[in-house]
This record gives sequence, C-alpha cells and structure tokens, in this order.
Amino acid sequence: MKVRLAFGRTGVEIELPSHVRATVLQAKFAEAAGAADEVVAAALRRPLASPPLRDLARGKKRVAIAVCDITRPAPNRTVLPHVLATLEQAGVPRAGVTILIATGLHRAATLQELHEIVGPEVLARYTVVSHNARDAAAHCDLGTTRSGTRVLIDRRFVESDLRLSLGFIEPHLMLGFSGGRKLVAPGLAGEETIKRLHSPFFMRNPRVVEGSFVENPLHHELLEIARMARHDFIIDVALTRSRQIAGVFAGDPEIAHAAGVEFVRQSTLALLDEPVDAVITTSAGYPLDLTYYQSVKGVTAASHIVKPGGAILLIAACHEGLGSAEFAGLVRRFPDPQTCLASTADEPVVIDQWQLEKLALVAQKARLSFCTPGIAAADRAFLWGPVFTEPQRAVDALCAELARGATVAVIPEGPYVFAQLRRTESHAGL
Repeated sequence: MKVRLAFGRTGVEIELPSHVRATVLQAKFAEAAGAADEVVAAALRRPLASPPLRDLARGKKRVAIAVCDITRPAPNRTVLPHVLATLEQAGVPRAGVTILIATGLHRAATLQELHEIVGPEVLARYTVVSHNARDAAAHCDLGTTRSGTRVLIDRRFVESDLRLSLGFIEPHLMLGFSGGRKLVAPGLAGEETIKRLHSPFFMRNPRVVEGSFVENPLHHELLEIARMARHDFIIDVALTRSRQIAGVFAGDPEIAHAAGVEFVRQSTLALLDEPVDAVITTSAGYPLDLTYYQSVKGVTAASHIVKPGGAILLIAACHEGLGSAEFAGLVRRFPDPQTCLASTADEPVVIDQWQLEKLALVAQKARLSFCTPGIAAADRAFLWGPVFTEPQRAVDALCAELARGATVAVIPEGPYVFAQLRRTESHAGL
C-alpha cells in the first residue's frame, strides 16, 4: 500500500509492506456554513444563552477584545469587523475599544503580523496591542482558584466594562479543545499563572489530553479563571479544511463554547474499534512540522489509539530543528523519558517543558521512533528512540519489527486527525 504523507512543504510518499494490515485515517473537516459575513452577523444577533452583543454593549465605555495571535489560524479579519460595527452601533466610542493579542508566553506580534491578524483598516482605527505575560505590573491579581492557581490577568481586560474574545475550536493536546476560556488563560494570563497551568499538577493528569472535555480538570480550571476575570461574551468559530467558517458559536462563554466543541467533535471524530500495534503519524506538514517542539503534537494525538507497548513513528521535516532555546535545552538535558518526568516533577516550571513532559508520558506507553531530517545530527542522539533521515527507511525499520497481520494506523495529517477508540470515547466522559 502506498500512502502520501504531509511532510514539509511538498509531502512524501511511503509504501507499507504486505505483511501488515494498514488503515489510513484521513482528517475530517466540517463543510462551510455559507456566506461567512451572513453567518457571523446572524450569530451576533441571535447568540446562545446571552442577550445580543449590541444589547450587552449599550452604555459601555471601555471594551476589551481578546484575539488569537499569529500561531492560530482564527479568521479575525472576517469576524472582527462585525464585532466592531456592533459595538459602534451600541454607542461604544472607538477610543474605548482595545484589541488584545492573546499571546500567552509567545512573543509580541510584529507590525506585519498585526496587519495579518486584524487587517490594516482595523489597525489604523483601533488600539491593538500584544499581551505581555512577563510584565507583572500589567496584570490584576484576582486571587487564587480552588486548586491553588494564582490568577494574574491582563489589567486592560479585567478593568474594561465589557470583555469579549474571538477564537476558534479544534482538538487541543491539553485542553481537549481550544477556544473559549483559552483566550483568557493562558492567552491573557501572567507568567506565574501560565506556568502553573502547564505544571505537572495538570500535565500528568490522564484527563488533560486531546478530546477530553467534560472531565478535564485543566478545562475546569480555565473556566474558573475566566469567571474570575468576568469573561462576558465569545465569538468562536469552527473551520473547514481550507480555513472557511464551518460554524459560529457566539454568546455565553461556557454554553456557546460547549456547543462549538460538540459540533467539532461530531464533524471531525474518527473512531477505531480496537487499538493498533503501530501508528505512523506526522505533524501535518509545513508549517506545523517546522520544529520538533510543534511535531510532538502528532505523537500525542496518535497515542490514544496505539496498544500499550506498541510503536509510534513520527515523520516530520523539522527544518528549523528542535525549537526554542528553552525547549532545545530540555531535550539535550534529559537522556530518557523517566529522567525527564522525575526531574520536572519537583523543579520550578521552565518555559516549554510541558511539551516534552507530554512526550515523556507517551514514551512510557509506546516505543517511539523518528524521521526528523531537519534536526542536527548532534541533537538526534537526544531523541527517545531510533532516528532516521529518510521516511521510507523509517517505515521499513518499523514494519520489520511487526509480526505478520499486525495492525498499523497511518495518519497522513497527524494532529489534524481527531482519533479515539470507540469504547473510550463513549464511556469515559471525553
């Protein structure tokens, strides 16, 4: 069987031997909802479990709008003009509107990125600024959650009269699904808060994974933080394969987001009856497979369908190497997943350690191998398994270890495939 995988900019074709039973899991996406402007306008007029945005905004002088940064493909340039027009109709002064780029601990947006995120017309007319998690004075201390997280949220959001967010919903390796509360924390949270949310306290909980929602403790932690920050209204979207709008979920931050999550789950879920002996996965090609850091998502997404002791092969270009300096330092520091988990259990949280910690948890369950040609030869020794530079050689090596009739799932677009086991999805409260 020949299968084409997303790999770098051009993709790559692999061939599986006849002695294994291969299943290809293709990414599923919802269809476009219709004319985007009409769908967005209708959602603002008839939101879920909330008065219309125009009614909420009437009489307000200061409004904060959290939007995704450049690392997320949210269609801000389509949605934001409708939101701003509604605020203007409600009498909100233009000078009173602040658009906050919810960067979390990512760097500030460049001028070019601001043009891409909100569009030149909005940028010329409104205040658009990046959140800075490291500026302690820029945050309000809202107290602590029931679990002990100190809640620091961007002062410009908290002190506004109306607090909105624009996001999009897709499976997320920790939160179950993105969107909604994520635009408040970690999006607008202070460094101390963000590190706590990415600490072993949450990262090692078996419910803090892709697709887990109802019983995900990190999800509920973020809901609690969003309530403390008085998150008033969301406009979240689901997207098609070509990044068109498949659905708009506006209104109450919890009810509208939950409706969007259910829509995404039903339209993208791929169910398997039984776990497989091995998975061949990717990080969905460029730009997601530029670094090893981002490519970890392909492994964690595949971990839900592999047998205990099974094998996962990641095929990702990684043309920019390991990733950030902090992440690269962690990769080079820990010779094996056990050392990683033991060392990070009690030490202060380091930026980006959560991604490696998630990989270590998978490595305790499955045997890993990698085809990551962009990673420097000196760094390949730090990966937790055999490393190859040619995809077909990596596939051949994996299959040579499998018995006749072994089951192999091939995921050409890695984390874009939301795959679960049928019995797990149906009874585990995911």
